[in-house]
Amino acid sequence: MTQPNAHRSPFTRRSFLSLAAAGGMTATLAACGSGSSPRDAGGGEPAAATGDGGAGGYDGPEVDLKFWNGFTGGDGPTMKALVDQFNSEHANIAVTMTTMQWADYYSKLPTAVTSGNGPDVGIMHVDSVATNAARNVIQPLDDVATALELAEGDFAPVPWQAGIYDGKRFAIPLDVHPLGFYYNKDVMESAGLDPEAPPTDAASYMDALESLKSAGVEGHWASPFPFTGGLSLQSLIYQFGGSLFNEDGTSVTWGEDPAVQALTWWVDLINEGYSPAKVDQDADYIALKNGKSAFNWNGIWQINDLKQTDIGWGVAPLPNIGGSAAAWAGSHQFVLPVQKSADENKAQASRVFLNWISEQSQSWAEAGQVPARNSARESEEFTALEEQSALAAQIDVLRFPPTVPGIADSMSEFDKALNAATLGGTDPATALADSAGRAQKILDDNAKKYGG
Repeated sequence: MTQPNAHRSPFTRRSFLSLAAAGGMTATLAACGSGSSPRDAGGGEPAAATGDGGAGGYDGPEVDLKFWNGFTGGDGPTMKALVDQFNSEHANIAVTMTTMQWADYYSKLPTAVTSGNGPDVGIMHVDSVATNAARNVIQPLDDVATALELAEGDFAPVPWQAGIYDGKRFAIPLDVHPLGFYYNKDVMESAGLDPEAPPTDAASYMDALESLKSAGVEGHWASPFPFTGGLSLQSLIYQFGGSLFNEDGTSVTWGEDPAVQALTWWVDLINEGYSPAKVDQDADYIALKNGKSAFNWNGIWQINDLKQTDIGWGVAPLPNIGGSAAAWAGSHQFVLPVQKSADENKAQASRVFLNWISEQSQSWAEAGQVPARNSARESEEFTALEEQSALAAQIDVLRFPPTVPGIADSMSEFDKALNAATLGGTDPATALADSAGRAQKILDDNAKKYGG
């Protein structure tokens, strides 16, 4: 998912596009562990633990833990520093962090778990949790939640609920990373707009785009790619009162009228001259930085990149275009992969590490994330992070897909609809209806595959 400065992003464009090609933000796992059913791909049993979820610490013999993640961007050094700090404070636990592209991570993890060479601790995007739980790649974490007396009231509700599959908790939320509204103050001012008063709704947004157009500026470049166009379109669908799927994830709903309204609004940015007709990958963000456009909907990970520029810029919650405040978001969640051979010492030490890292939300926020923990998000230290705090204001209106195994596989069809309407000139209603029909078949097939 990158952006011009990939090393400062929690994703890279290559990894995002690889994942998107496989379906949303989740790499397809069907090809991994062939010959095993979706429910036994892990090939092992959850490692035994004391039952205190790591709350009591670890005083056993020295153990080495493997920690895998995809933090290849600017958040990688922050996580590595936290791991180093943990190691310095725990003489009998040595954690080795291995970082790889997210697409590689998701393709390697099931096979590694099956062969007994998987990590002790991992990180997953929220829409990967159910699939890996169904395949027995990750183990339940109810003991961790119970030991720490964690409850929904301690976290933002959406990422907390997203870690539950089949009545069990399989993930502990670390953060959320929402889409936000970036604006170039210099360009706004040159068009006679107040740079300290960015538009907040459909009327003020269109008025601003008209002023920019009169000044010769294409104010909001409409990307036809999953990033950022797909994330923007998802947000718009929610704002127009629609959804991508029904509540239990059994039906595709992006062919309905709210989605048609959303995609029509997006395509009209081009038709009305507010955007170029063909926007290359990442060109929308580059245009914002280069002063060729004023507005860009992008992820929270761009904050640290823009801080290193000399342009005047700001960031705010997404404008409410459709009438209902809403925004796309992702979430990193802690998981414990299934172990082929139970090791009580490693099981306990892994939980101690997970607990410790999850308590360092403030340090993690400085890498460009919004803490999932309410206490960290409400702290003075976090509120002092002006830009992150601004996007955290969306916490109650962030939207994730239902926690259903394989649901992200169908998102490749959603991306095709965006591309067909934005680049190919296909009528939005037709593009969405056709893609929804194809996606429904994928959803139905996955329901059978995963035992739904």
